[in-house]
Amino acid sequence: MNRLEGKRALITGGTSGIGLATARRFAEEGARVAVTGSSPDALAAAKEALGEGALVLRSDAGDVAAQASLARELGAAFGKLDAVFVNAGIGDFRPLEKWDEAGFDRSAAVNLKGPFFLVQALLPILANPASIVLNGSINAHIGMPNSSVYALTKSGLISLARTLSGELLPRGVRVNVVSAGPIATPLHGKIGMDEAAIKALSAQVPLGRRGYPKEIADAIVFLASDEGGFCVGTEIIIDGGMSTL
Repeated sequence: MNRLEGKRALITGGTSGIGLATARRFAEEGARVAVTGSSPDALAAAKEALGEGALVLRSDAGDVAAQASLARELGAAFGKLDAVFVNAGIGDFRPLEKWDEAGFDRSAAVNLKGPFFLVQALLPILANPASIVLNGSINAHIGMPNSSVYALTKSGLISLARTLSGELLPRGVRVNVVSAGPIATPLHGKIGMDEAAIKALSAQVPLGRRGYPKEIADAIVFLASDEGGFCVGTEIIIDGGMSTL
């Protein structure tokens, strides 16, 4: 349980779901962890869950200026970063005719523009070597109705894992992406799914269930650790067979 011993890590959107599970796993593996979120209540709960050793910061993932501010805070607290999990995002699912420019822009800002400028802002404090993991989605690979904008933004992140790898590898920075299928997190409740809808969604997964946040977190630990040192610009799909069977 020391695969990340001595490493300094950032998990954006680390106050619930996959982000919080990843923060817990990073801490268990010996990392010093910083997490971000936007809800005061969720930030307080994460602080309690992760303990005094964690740095819990309020930050708007879709605000470009906030990314530079976050990088300055992390530089002051940690000096350098060895691992980053870019997880913060929103899931806004609507039929095509229900989209407006404001909603499109918010999804693009939080899910794609913010992560891009976060990586840019973190460049001066990334260690050599360092690992960045982006949170993609299998929605980038399947034609699920009502997921057009969400899938669009996640497709962009998958592309970034490749292009940023090519650009940042000379700096010793590996960039990879984890794309999950349906995971048992608060997201499904936030987008209005009831028990029947969740059951129907689970039935679409060949394994017959939603995934657990820890199953995604374990893959991120692998990519962030030295064990994943030969993974560059790659995508790990963890979806119970939903996109492949």
